[in-house]
Amino acid sequence: MTGRARSLWGWGWADRFPEADLRRALGKAAGALLGFEPGEPREPAPPRVPDPRIAPPASLAPCCLAGPEDRALRARGRSYLDQVLGFTGDFSTAPDLVARPRDEGEVAAVLDWAGASGFAVVPFGGGSSVVGGVTFAGREAWPGLVALDLGALGAVLEVDATSRVARIQAGALGPSLEAQLAPHGLTLRHFPQSFEFSTLGGWLATRAGGHFATLYTHIDDLTQAVRMVTPRGAWQTRAVPATGAGPDPKGLALGSEGILGVITEAWMRLQARPRFRARATVRFPDFAGAVGAARAVAQSGLHPANCRLLDPHEAALHRVVQDGSSVLLLAFESEDHPLEPWVLRALELCRDHGGIPPEGGPDLRPERGDATGAAAWRDAFLEMPYLQSTLISMTVLSDTFETCCTWRDFPALHAAVVESVGEALRRVCGGGRITCRFTHVYPDGPAPYYTFVGPSRPGSETSQWAEVKAAAAEALARHGGTITHHHAVGRLHRPWYDRERPEPFALALRAAKASLDPAGILNPGVLVDP
Repeated sequence: MTGRARSLWGWGWADRFPEADLRRALGKAAGALLGFEPGEPREPAPPRVPDPRIAPPASLAPCCLAGPEDRALRARGRSYLDQVLGFTGDFSTAPDLVARPRDEGEVAAVLDWAGASGFAVVPFGGGSSVVGGVTFAGREAWPGLVALDLGALGAVLEVDATSRVARIQAGALGPSLEAQLAPHGLTLRHFPQSFEFSTLGGWLATRAGGHFATLYTHIDDLTQAVRMVTPRGAWQTRAVPATGAGPDPKGLALGSEGILGVITEAWMRLQARPRFRARATVRFPDFAGAVGAARAVAQSGLHPANCRLLDPHEAALHRVVQDGSSVLLLAFESEDHPLEPWVLRALELCRDHGGIPPEGGPDLRPERGDATGAAAWRDAFLEMPYLQSTLISMTVLSDTFETCCTWRDFPALHAAVVESVGEALRRVCGGGRITCRFTHVYPDGPAPYYTFVGPSRPGSETSQWAEVKAAAAEALARHGGTITHHHAVGRLHRPWYDRERPEPFALALRAAKASLDPAGILNPGVLVDP
């Protein structure tokens, strides 16, 4: 698609990894905000990729790749652990073969061949998973491992402008999908942080969260129908606005993380591109007041596109404000009507909770420009994954986790998380920092998103991470939070997912797995055991 090279180990484009002098300067500038001084920059080790153990049959050879770089690119996602191990040159999880089917028939053929041969198959979209969703740790237990890359299936096949839906292939990356919809004046309006490097199929398989902070928060809300190829045949749901015909087969496909079949296309609900916007950045002297304002807006029925709350550390770290305030970023969008009454009412609700609205009132310009703090946040939001890769090279432990809980439970959950993660950082890193923001808000509760950073020790990064991650996950479990709101389960969240789901549902999911994938070849170890 492009001559620009993806990083084998870090986030995004390889040319975005800064030179050592720039990383050193960034570390010095960030030291005060991080609470400690990052280490001296290191360079990534050359990749060590195991030799392939299998070869495709002649009928599939034209759509298969076996070069070491092709396999290294599909060896891992982009979790902290994936990046740390990739930085050391460890690509031991690389598939033996990469299949890039050019049509649905070749998808089925790959599954037939792998099933008959006893090879594991990991469906692969953009490789941006941060929970180990495409990192296959059990390579040695299988005679062969195939990464099934949907990247060649990236077209918008059909647009129904009257109904505002489109049939889109699962391998479409975010930018390509939007570019194909643009001539129709339509948009999916699903913009996760990984938008540039993730695919529609990946969003569907992981129930990804997107642009909207309220109302249409997950890809589920934008999905009309799904088509999935399983080892037992095609799984096609009815393309209708709604149905009450029994348990929802679309719902089982969404979030299945590649264990039941390979999502090949979907009918997606679209929107007209917004023409009207209204934005405001509101500061709060205390975090509790900001939480109360976010709740009031979420329960008001105003349905802002953005209602993102930043605690003081998050606001300072990402250059929004530096005065110790918490910040609520509000934004409204519409294709149909001006939005001044909506944003003014939201600002009234914020004032009721001690909020300080921007001088001069809200920004009503239709373009994206914004000098009130949201622009700084937006730029930082897109840079965060690149910053994580940079910090890894400077012996900094840096990761995120997210959850969802009720408004009633949030104060106790938040206090427990801050205490548990803070204590873990002090114990295993000697110090560090944890920050919080709300990515989405619902009438019944927020989706808090936490970032933690601390000094790491070369060679001990994985054990340090494991202790801090466990402290966070256990605090969430004790206080009623879900193990994930939108990052998915993958392999990293599996222990806590097993405790969270009802056991009768686990039995049903295992039965569905056994029925649809009798050889147990699809993404083994995710969601259920074979």
